[in-house]
Amino acid sequence: MAMDKKSALEMRISKKKILLSIVLFIFLVALIFGAVYLKKVADYQQAVKETVFDGIDAANIPDGTYTGEYDVNFIYAKVEVTVESGKIVSINILEHKHERGKAAETVIEKIIEEQKIDVDVISGATNSSTVIKKAVENALKGEP
Repeated sequence: MAMDKKSALEMRISKKKILLSIVLFIFLVALIFGAVYLKKVADYQQAVKETVFDGIDAANIPDGTYTGEYDVNFIYAKVEVTVESGKIVSINILEHKHERGKAAETVIEKIIEEQKIDVDVISGATNSSTVIKKAVENALKGEP
Protein backbone atom coordinates (compact mmCIF):
# COMPACT_ATOMS: atom_id res chain seq x y z
CA MET A 1 0.00 0.00 0.00
CA ALA A 2 2.76 2.43 0.91
CA MET A 3 4.37 1.73 -2.42
CA ASP A 4 1.14 2.62 -4.25
CA LYS A 5 0.89 5.96 -2.42
CA LYS A 6 4.50 6.70 -3.23
CA SER A 7 3.98 5.85 -6.91
CA ALA A 8 0.86 8.05 -7.08
CA LEU A 9 2.76 10.91 -5.45
CA GLU A 10 5.69 10.47 -7.86
CA MET A 11 3.30 10.49 -10.84
CA ARG A 12 1.66 13.73 -9.65
CA ILE A 13 5.07 15.33 -9.21
CA SER A 14 6.16 14.04 -12.61
CA LYS A 15 3.01 15.44 -14.26
CA LYS A 16 3.60 18.81 -12.58
CA LYS A 17 7.20 18.85 -13.83
CA ILE A 18 6.07 18.05 -17.36
CA LEU A 19 3.36 20.72 -17.24
CA LEU A 20 5.81 23.27 -15.84
CA SER A 21 8.32 22.39 -18.58
CA ILE A 22 5.67 22.85 -21.28
CA VAL A 23 4.59 26.22 -19.88
CA LEU A 24 8.21 27.36 -19.65
CA PHE A 25 8.88 26.24 -23.23
CA ILE A 26 5.80 28.12 -24.53
CA PHE A 27 6.88 31.23 -22.61
CA LEU A 28 10.38 31.09 -24.12
CA VAL A 29 9.03 30.63 -27.65
CA ALA A 30 6.65 33.58 -27.15
CA LEU A 31 9.53 35.67 -25.81
CA ILE A 32 11.68 34.88 -28.87
CA PHE A 33 8.85 35.68 -31.30
CA GLY A 34 8.15 38.90 -29.42
CA ALA A 35 11.79 39.96 -29.66
CA VAL A 36 11.90 39.19 -33.40
CA TYR A 37 8.68 41.17 -33.96
CA LEU A 38 9.99 44.17 -32.03
CA LYS A 39 13.22 44.09 -34.06
CA LYS A 40 11.22 44.10 -37.31
CA VAL A 41 9.13 47.04 -36.08
CA ALA A 42 12.28 48.97 -35.16
CA ASP A 43 13.81 48.21 -38.59
CA TYR A 44 10.68 49.36 -40.43
CA GLN A 45 10.46 52.56 -38.40
CA GLN A 46 14.12 53.27 -39.12
CA ALA A 47 13.58 52.65 -42.85
CA VAL A 48 10.71 55.16 -42.91
CA LYS A 49 12.73 57.68 -40.92
CA GLU A 50 15.67 57.38 -43.36
CA THR A 51 13.49 57.82 -46.47
CA VAL A 52 14.63 60.86 -48.44
CA PHE A 53 13.13 62.52 -51.50
CA ASP A 54 15.13 63.69 -54.51
CA GLY A 55 12.88 66.55 -55.58
CA ILE A 56 11.93 65.26 -59.02
CA ASP A 57 10.28 67.83 -61.28
CA ALA A 58 7.44 66.40 -63.36
CA ALA A 59 8.14 69.02 -66.03
CA ASN A 60 11.24 66.99 -66.95
CA ILE A 61 9.36 63.68 -67.23
CA PRO A 62 8.17 62.57 -70.68
CA ASP A 63 4.44 61.98 -71.10
CA GLY A 64 3.42 58.49 -70.09
CA THR A 65 2.29 56.20 -67.32
CA TYR A 66 4.85 55.00 -64.82
CA THR A 67 4.69 52.36 -62.12
CA GLY A 68 6.68 52.46 -58.90
CA GLU A 69 6.69 50.86 -55.49
CA TYR A 70 8.25 51.21 -52.08
CA ASP A 71 8.39 48.63 -49.30
CA VAL A 72 9.46 48.99 -45.66
CA ASN A 73 8.08 45.59 -44.56
CA PHE A 74 5.03 46.64 -42.55
CA ILE A 75 3.98 49.19 -45.15
CA TYR A 76 4.10 48.75 -48.92
CA ALA A 77 2.72 50.82 -51.78
CA LYS A 78 2.59 50.31 -55.52
CA VAL A 79 1.35 53.19 -57.65
CA GLU A 80 0.73 54.13 -61.25
CA VAL A 81 1.51 57.75 -62.13
CA THR A 82 0.39 59.46 -65.34
CA VAL A 83 2.28 62.49 -66.63
CA GLU A 84 0.95 64.72 -69.43
CA SER A 85 2.54 67.95 -70.66
CA GLY A 86 4.98 67.99 -67.77
CA LYS A 87 2.30 67.63 -65.10
CA ILE A 88 1.23 64.78 -62.88
CA VAL A 89 -2.39 64.27 -63.94
CA SER A 90 -3.29 61.12 -62.03
CA ILE A 91 -1.97 58.71 -59.44
CA ASN A 92 -3.62 55.35 -58.92
CA ILE A 93 -2.77 53.27 -55.90
CA LEU A 94 -2.48 49.71 -57.19
CA GLU A 95 -1.56 48.19 -53.82
CA HIS A 96 -1.26 49.60 -50.32
CA LYS A 97 -0.36 47.36 -47.40
CA HIS A 98 -0.58 49.46 -44.27
CA GLU A 99 -1.00 49.36 -40.51
CA ARG A 100 -3.64 51.99 -39.84
CA GLY A 101 -2.65 54.16 -42.78
CA LYS A 102 -5.63 54.00 -45.13
CA ALA A 103 -6.09 57.76 -44.61
CA ALA A 104 -2.65 58.32 -46.16
CA GLU A 105 -4.03 57.53 -49.58
CA THR A 106 -5.34 61.10 -49.78
CA VAL A 107 -1.71 62.28 -50.04
CA ILE A 108 -1.97 61.62 -53.79
CA GLU A 109 -4.45 64.49 -54.08
CA LYS A 110 -1.89 66.84 -52.50
CA ILE A 111 0.84 65.61 -54.87
CA ILE A 112 -1.35 66.30 -57.91
CA GLU A 113 -2.52 69.66 -56.54
CA GLU A 114 0.97 70.91 -55.59
CA GLN A 115 2.78 69.15 -58.47
CA LYS A 116 5.53 67.96 -56.17
CA ILE A 117 6.21 64.75 -54.30
CA ASP A 118 7.42 65.99 -50.94
CA VAL A 119 4.09 67.38 -49.73
CA ASP A 120 2.95 67.40 -46.11
CA VAL A 121 2.06 63.96 -44.79
CA ILE A 122 -1.40 63.01 -43.61
CA SER A 123 -1.66 63.38 -39.84
CA GLY A 124 -2.11 60.02 -38.15
CA ALA A 125 -0.79 58.19 -41.21
CA THR A 126 2.71 59.61 -41.47
CA ASN A 127 4.52 56.38 -42.32
CA SER A 128 2.02 55.31 -44.97
CA SER A 129 2.11 58.82 -46.47
CA THR A 130 5.90 58.63 -46.72
CA VAL A 131 5.77 55.21 -48.38
CA ILE A 132 3.17 56.33 -50.94
CA LYS A 133 5.16 59.48 -51.74
CA LYS A 134 8.35 57.42 -52.22
CA ALA A 135 6.48 54.98 -54.49
CA VAL A 136 5.39 57.96 -56.63
CA GLU A 137 8.96 59.23 -56.76
CA ASN A 138 10.24 55.78 -57.72
CA ALA A 139 7.67 55.62 -60.51
CA LEU A 140 8.84 58.95 -61.92
CA LYS A 141 12.49 57.95 -61.58
CA GLY A 142 11.78 54.71 -63.41
CA GLU A 143 12.73 52.63 -60.39
CA PRO A 144 10.62 49.70 -59.26
